[in-house]
Formats: sequence, C-alpha cells, structure tokens
Amino acid sequence: MPLQFNSVKLFAGTGTRDLALKIADHYGKPLGQATLSRFSDGEFQPSYDETVRGCDVFIIQSTCQPNDNIMELLMMIDAAKRASAHYITAVVPYYGLARQDRKDKPRVAIGAKLIANLLQAAGIHRIMTMDLHAAQIQAFFDVPVDHLDASVIFVPYIKSLGLNNLTIASPDMGGSYRARTFAKFFNAEVVICDKRRKRANEIESMSIIGDVSGQDIVLIDDICDTAGTLSKAAALIMEKGARSVRAVCTHPVLSGKAYETIENSMLSELIVTDTIPLKRHSDKIRVLSTAPLFAKAIANVNEHGSISELFKV
Repeated sequence: MPLQFNSVKLFAGTGTRDLALKIADHYGKPLGQATLSRFSDGEFQPSYDETVRGCDVFIIQSTCQPNDNIMELLMMIDAAKRASAHYITAVVPYYGLARQDRKDKPRVAIGAKLIANLLQAAGIHRIMTMDLHAAQIQAFFDVPVDHLDASVIFVPYIKSLGLNNLTIASPDMGGSYRARTFAKFFNAEVVICDKRRKRANEIESMSIIGDVSGQDIVLIDDICDTAGTLSKAAALIMEKGARSVRAVCTHPVLSGKAYETIENSMLSELIVTDTIPLKRHSDKIRVLSTAPLFAKAIANVNEHGSISELFKV
C-alpha cells in the first residue's frame, strides 16, 4: 500500500528533480508544486505554489555542481521557514564540498562545515544524506542527521553477479575502512591501493597491498570524480593477474574527461547510484536507484521509526 501522511509534503530542487520524482512515487505522494523564477542576470527566486503552513516539509536537492544547487536549497529552506512550515528536513542525497572536511594544509576553508552552518542558519530541523565522504561530518550539525548507507543497494547487486573469487579493494588508504565494512557482507578479503598524489585529481604513483591474482575485484569508493584513480587502480589490478575488476561508487560526480576515462579503462563496469544525475550515457555505467531507500527513510522519520533498521541487507 502507498504510504500516505497528510502532514508531509515533498518538494524538489531543480538539481535532483528526477530522483525526487522517484522518491515521491515510492513514498506514495506527488511532489509539491514549487516555482523557480529567474531574472535575466542569473538571479533566481524559489517559491511554493501551495501552502506549507504546519506541514512537515522534505526538500530534496543534492548540492552537486553548479553551486546554484546549494543556493537554491538554502532559499527553499528559508521560504519554507517563512511560510510557517512545522518541520523542515533537507534531503541531500549527495552532500557537496564533503571532501573539505578538515584543514589538510594552511589557510584553507573547511567547506563541509560551512555548508552545515548555512543549512542550519537557513532553518533546517533535520538533514538526511547518503554516504558522506567522511562520517565525522555528522558532527558538524547540531540537528539530527540521518546518514543513509548505500551498501544495502549495492550488496544485493554484487551478490547477483555470482562472483566466486570475490575480493574487495579500496582505491586508496583513506577508503580502507569503507572497503572492510563492505567486505564483511561477503566474508571477503580486502586489498588496498596505495596512491600518492602530486596535486588534486593527479596521481603520481600507485601500488597494491595484497594479492589479487585470479580474483574478481570490486573497488569500493564513495565518489567518482575524474575516474583517474579508479582507472589507474583497475589497470594495475589486471596487470597483477586479476580475473576481472569493477567499481562501486555512490556518487557519480564524473567531471572533466571522466566518461572517456571509464570507457577506455579496464573496468568491466562502474556501478553508481542516482544521487547525482548522469550527464550522458555510458555502456559501462550501471545506475542503481536510491529512491526506495530515501522514501522509506522519510516515512520512518515521519512515523518516528528506526533509520538503522533500513541498513539490514
């Protein structure tokens, strides 16, 4: 039976509208009506075309590029607050600037904290997101954070492939915890690709810690940006004697020449979610939808149910 709660209203920003439509469909309510008016100089103003007074409002928008997506989300939150919404939840499938979670060199901003401050200043009571680049970003908020885990989407798909010699790999040292957590679902071994960077998005060297010979390798990461790391890791893994290599990445940022890099790589497939809409089609990219999970999470929040129950595979 479709879920129906009269006090709940779902709205979408323009950056993630296709995903929002799927979430609304799984939830059992149509998206609320909103308009984004644009001025000739690029300025814009969102407005709600129906009342939100006393409602529990869920605003769905990933804060991927362009940065207008962040500003649009902030203004939709502000508009809902000023229209007397009872409770405002920002549903942010992809939390942009999450890679800026600390000062890793002098005189840099902590972008992830800044976005948290802005969202709270705009008026959110809660945030729902998926696979943050660093789990500690939850501590940047002084409101409840529902941190959804995409492994419940990926694990059944990987199991359906029937890989008898499965080994999980991390494309870098920083992702080793994520890879080990994923490997527990399969009782699989973990190997790690140790990379050194010259600068952002440019790898100087890479080596593999562990044995991949004769194995079907699944690389695990949260973000695929230029796909340079995954491509280099896949080539090195196959060179070391692996039977096959594929990659799982929650957020398909896919900037620059990422699509060409993936298509020319040794990856048999790149498995992603729809937290960020793809810019183009690729035969090597398989998209799994997050909509059912977000719809269930929204229902559980509204009914004061458990979110952690949704993470059981």
